[in-house]
Amino acid sequence: MTKNLNLLSSYDYHLPDELIATQPAEPRDAAKMLIAKTLETDKKFYDIIDYLNEGDLLIVNNTKVIPARIYCYRDRVLPNGNVDGKVALELLLHRPTKDALTWESFAKPAKRFKPGHIVKFEGHDMTAEVLSRDGDTVELKFNTESTEEFESFLDFAGEMPLPPYIAREDGATKADEDDYQTVYAEHKGSVAAPTAGLHFTDELIEKIKAKGIEFDAVMLHVGAGTFQPVKVDDVTEHKMHSEYGIMTQELADKIKTVKARGNKVIAVGTTSMRVLETANQQAFAGDTNIFIRPGYKFNTVDALITNFHLPKSTLLMLVSAFIGYDQTMKLYETAISNKFKFYSYGDACFLEKNDS
Repeated sequence: MTKNLNLLSSYDYHLPDELIATQPAEPRDAAKMLIAKTLETDKKFYDIIDYLNEGDLLIVNNTKVIPARIYCYRDRVLPNGNVDGKVALELLLHRPTKDALTWESFAKPAKRFKPGHIVKFEGHDMTAEVLSRDGDTVELKFNTESTEEFESFLDFAGEMPLPPYIAREDGATKADEDDYQTVYAEHKGSVAAPTAGLHFTDELIEKIKAKGIEFDAVMLHVGAGTFQPVKVDDVTEHKMHSEYGIMTQELADKIKTVKARGNKVIAVGTTSMRVLETANQQAFAGDTNIFIRPGYKFNTVDALITNFHLPKSTLLMLVSAFIGYDQTMKLYETAISNKFKFYSYGDACFLEKNDS
């Protein structure tokens, strides 16, 4: 029976809880790697170099995760105007709106945030005004005109925004501040890591370059919308979240040169792929809400390094578009039966585009 690939249920699978990684591999490049084409299960991530050829181009996402989860409060004001305690609140910064100091944020409990409310932070004189609220999302303006002051505040008040499936009793640990960041992270702005890149070490990158493989970067600031579930049964009705990305003209020209000589463009992670496919071998700077699912025709990426994704997720749909739905299901069945670790701190897989 042929699956209807427009149905969300087609992208469901059962994952045992014990296969959800809560800690990264140590060292990073010792994570396991599954080869999608052959379903080989005996590789480590450092073996990736054997699947890359001289002249190939490896492209990473050099965004940097900010400490975007913030615990805060607002005053509880009585009808007579007196302050009677505090209302505990939580924010997860999602994406800047008007400027780098005005943010769209997921809020808990959202009903406690109303336009005009002033949010405060323990131990710091920073405040933020609630400009608007839409469902569980609020827009806040922080009361500073200095990006440096705002970043200093985040370092003080924020914590690393680990995905909801990584349980920590007291939030992110000190180790997570390093572990949940790629070694090449450069441009601050993401609220989730481009997790395929977490497997790289400085030493592995140097070995890759020494083999004659080109190494370059795009930038996509990953938003918290990456964790939002698909809520429609017909995936064609799903509205993708927008994220800000950049690809330079220099890299666009390099991609054309690499492809013209018959080498491969390898995206490290789905976030890199989203920028590359949006840019379509041209310079790009702006928001992208590209939705890659079965039926999509790829214009740039020949191979993909990625982790294993959540059931019913747009990222699983992206993989199905890239290597084919049936091969994706075989890949995931193989990963589960061989006890690969899943999600952000999990193991990796290497995918080559299905051109059939």
